[in-house]
Amino acid sequence: MSRRVRLAAVVAAAVVLALVGGFYAWTRVARYAAFPEAVAVAEAAERVRGWTVFAPEGEPTVGFVFYPGGLVDPIAYAPWLQRLADGGVLAVLVPMPLDLAVFGIGRAANVLAAFPDVDTWAIGGHSLGGAMAAEFVKGGATGVDGIVFLASYPAASTDLSALPIRAVSTYGSENGQTPPEGFEDAMVRLPPGSDLVEIEGGNHAGFGHYGPQAGDGVATIDREEQQRQAAETVLGFLLGLR
Repeated sequence: MSRRVRLAAVVAAAVVLALVGGFYAWTRVARYAAFPEAVAVAEAAERVRGWTVFAPEGEPTVGFVFYPGGLVDPIAYAPWLQRLADGGVLAVLVPMPLDLAVFGIGRAANVLAAFPDVDTWAIGGHSLGGAMAAEFVKGGATGVDGIVFLASYPAASTDLSALPIRAVSTYGSENGQTPPEGFEDAMVRLPPGSDLVEIEGGNHAGFGHYGPQAGDGVATIDREEQQRQAAETVLGFLLGLR
């Protein structure tokens, strides 16, 4: 190898390292931190293999794997997931590499395998997390009975309409990330009979306990009310899968 080629290789490697380092730094700076009250809820939950597990009383028969929104501290969803556990569902919060579910699409498979006594499973997520949950299901995942979207929907190239599963999608009317028709149009890519539920006054960030999100609308209901309504919708869906 000539000196010129070696120099070019060194320069190329340095550029790649700089880009990777810059991307990593950006994900840390742009990250939405969880509020202290969410941290407190998470600290009371179980930790299993790096997941935060919200277990109901008794032996659960329904499980839910949750993928967080992009660049959101996963712990921000602890209060909402605790609501599901209080309703009888085993809810498993799965952290993602760099807080981006696109780098951890297949992580739900390990969760399903870790709880063999749970015979009914759904997967879902908020925003990017929901879209990546759809990719997991699209890939032919077995053992998944339903999928849940919070302020999310499958990518335009992802059609789940022929799969033998059920789906529910819910969003806030003040969501600044996506107009209502975006959620409505995506329903054709979900199985027939899937439900779309609008939370009047809710926004994009209100599904988690973290700060205002760039480009989002202003909610006209408080976070607790938005999450209560979302939990009611999703619990009814999950328990109906049995």
